[in-house]
Amino acid sequence: MASAVEQLAKNASWGSFSKATELKRRILFVLGALLVYRLGTYIPIPGIDPHIWNEIFDQKAGGILDMFNLFSGGSLERMTIFALNIMPYISAAIIMQLATAMVPSMEALKKEGEIGRIKINQYTRYLTVFLATVQAYGLSVGLENLQGATGSAVIDPGAFFRISTIITIVGGTVFLMWLGEQITARGIGNGISLIIFAGIVAELPRAFATTLELGRQGQFGFLELALIFIGIIGVIVFIVFMERAYRRVAVQYPKRQTTSGAAMGDSNHIPLKLNTAGVIPPIFASSLLLLPMTLVGFSGAEGGDFTSTIARYLQNGTITYMVLYGALVAFFCFFYTAIVFNPEDNADMLRKNGGVIPGIRPGKSTAEHLDHLMTRVTTIGAVYLVFICLLPEFMISKYSLPFYFGGTSLLIVVTVTLDTVGHIQSHLVAHQYEGLIKKSNLRNSRRSGRKGRV
Repeated sequence: MASAVEQLAKNASWGSFSKATELKRRILFVLGALLVYRLGTYIPIPGIDPHIWNEIFDQKAGGILDMFNLFSGGSLERMTIFALNIMPYISAAIIMQLATAMVPSMEALKKEGEIGRIKINQYTRYLTVFLATVQAYGLSVGLENLQGATGSAVIDPGAFFRISTIITIVGGTVFLMWLGEQITARGIGNGISLIIFAGIVAELPRAFATTLELGRQGQFGFLELALIFIGIIGVIVFIVFMERAYRRVAVQYPKRQTTSGAAMGDSNHIPLKLNTAGVIPPIFASSLLLLPMTLVGFSGAEGGDFTSTIARYLQNGTITYMVLYGALVAFFCFFYTAIVFNPEDNADMLRKNGGVIPGIRPGKSTAEHLDHLMTRVTTIGAVYLVFICLLPEFMISKYSLPFYFGGTSLLIVVTVTLDTVGHIQSHLVAHQYEGLIKKSNLRNSRRSGRKGRV
């Protein structure tokens, strides 16, 4: 059966794409949804002076601000209705996943199956609205306190501006949350990841153009520019290699009698992905780092000692920021892997199907062996993710690159691309299966018709 699926996957060429009408509808839906998202990144928040805000943003640009602007597809720089992007939803998802692992009532709700999943999703939406409201209020207060060379960034500060800003930004975040769910249900791949992917891809050409312009002006030499682009290609190749890496655990199934009387045993393997968590750890870590910066926004640019200390220690390139970011990435790598992969459930499933790992006793010993292997594999994956995520911080602080180079952004782009291509191939394989079934039914009906005539 497995070999038949692999053969179908090989035969699922892009030439059969023209016949897969359902797949074309899904791809067109995704493109349309992402086009709507990109249009929304150009709708400004009412009451903001764009010239003064651009001046302030250019002064404060760099490091974590550039990273969140990259994730938002430039919405933060233009201060649009999608300024928070989908980050509040991701923060809410983090909190709910922690709750399902630590709170007994939430853990019981998770085990209820589809009904529990629907309830948890509803709680996540409510929490998203609450977090977006808090962050939008902090952003509105921070905007009122920001002063440019020619005046305030807010045209008419006051309660009306704060209320309208909160309603606008929360509405934009809720719309993106709904749009991501629609892409997941009616499109291809994970909708939330595709929204972040679209924002990053939209900003990368401008970042490359800025670098080339600085090279033309003489800030970077030809050799330095060549090394930068070679480094980007090298990071992409490295990410693809690591994302495709698996640790295969051999599984042996009991011998079965065939029609000819011979006893045959089947062998298979359990693929343990090196980076099981995917892009979740850097996205989760980035969204959590946004919360302290929101607290800084409550006090504005002239914050007190506490907020000034937070802002100082969270500057990109500082040891504190790098350690905190790396630790969060590593933590969420292990945490999310523990949620996705349960050694006891896999060992129990092997035992029920009669599968045995050679040299390991079924049951508890198999679960411990899988847990040991998964811990080692996840450790390598966590080191890889931390290296990829801290690479741009090092490049910015050491070589003063003018954009958020590589690392997290390239990881998201490459991983989401591979995942989307995998979903498209799955649809092509399913389409070929449907074609084979239809042909088989047609042949059987013809044979039965011939027998009836005889």
